[in-house]
Amino acid sequence: MTVAKTDLAGRRVLVIEDEWTISALLQDMLADIGCEVIGSASRFDDAAEKARSLRFDVAILDLNLDGQKTFAIAEALIERGAAVVFSTGYGAAGVPESLRQVPLLPKPFQQWDLERALRAALSLAS
Repeated sequence: MTVAKTDLAGRRVLVIEDEWTISALLQDMLADIGCEVIGSASRFDDAAEKARSLRFDVAILDLNLDGQKTFAIAEALIERGAAVVFSTGYGAAGVPESLRQVPLLPKPFQQWDLERALRAALSLAS
């Protein structure tokens, strides 16, 4: 498989997703566009720890991580200037007003959806 040369190449990404198949798909797509997955988590506590301790350009957060909303993780990341994308099958319903600016990656998604969401998140964090 050939890695596409895009403006996203070399970006370091943290993937927080509780469904293994979606996490694997995200990681494959990220590799295809030249991003480096620096970590992944499927449980809230692990996700919060990795969000605090790892260095990355953007985090993709499943909005509902095994029954727990990831809003607190997103707020902490945004506070420190990190780029964030919410991955969700439910749209913006239930997202607090304070986080409505976070780009959404709708499930199911295509690679261009992922690229669009990453670019939007990175431009907000700049």
